[in-house]
Amino acid sequence: MPYTPFPAKSTNGIHYFAEGWRLVSRPGIKRYVFLPLLVNMLLMGSTFWWLFSQLGDWLPAMLSHIPHWLQWLSYLLWPLVVISVLLVFGYLFSTITNLIAAPFCGLLAEQLEGHLTGKPLADTGIFSIVKDLPRIMAREWRKLAYYLPRALLLLALYFIPGLGQTVAPILWFLFSAWMLAIQYCDYPFDNHKVSFADMRRALRQYKADNVQFGTLVSLFTIIPILNLVILPVAVCGATAMWVDRYRAQFVRS
Repeated sequence: MPYTPFPAKSTNGIHYFAEGWRLVSRPGIKRYVFLPLLVNMLLMGSTFWWLFSQLGDWLPAMLSHIPHWLQWLSYLLWPLVVISVLLVFGYLFSTITNLIAAPFCGLLAEQLEGHLTGKPLADTGIFSIVKDLPRIMAREWRKLAYYLPRALLLLALYFIPGLGQTVAPILWFLFSAWMLAIQYCDYPFDNHKVSFADMRRALRQYKADNVQFGTLVSLFTIIPILNLVILPVAVCGATAMWVDRYRAQFVRS
């Protein structure tokens, strides 16, 4: 069935997240889903198995930093602490997974865009990806350089009594949502050699919608079983968003 682009005003991040689930099984696309799915299942599956085995030891240690006058809040704060730990590790290992799977994610975004627009990219395919691997890896390190200073600043907040158990998890959640939107939207942008700075400026045009999209990806990243398949779904949703909202700005017909 032909893909019908949606006007920007009639869509939001929730729509594109749902589109990702629909497009991931589109005929002609499923074979490009396999490799990123396999990388994600192996790395995320083993990571979260290890993480859940450690939480029983970590939670008491983290809650011990709460001041005595806030001890009565412990029962209310522990869910926030659990969620924040899952988010921190979810994004950290999602970043590692995306670094390894980047060539396959770029290929998936490339092939899906061709299917959606009926205009395949020139010089496509796995051999093109191999030839372009140094540039792809440089782009991933560029994203990491943007992420790390901001992440370290937010992580430092966790060590401030009271603030670290209340405000820091909320700020981390919002930051993770924005970073995941950047991570997955970057694949179709990078396929067209759009600079990282130009890509971020474009995403800020619809920042609320991109945070919505990233929020849903964040939530599914910390849900067991579902987090094993979220990577190709997020790539497909972000590629649909690129086609509808950004492609016309950067690609001449």
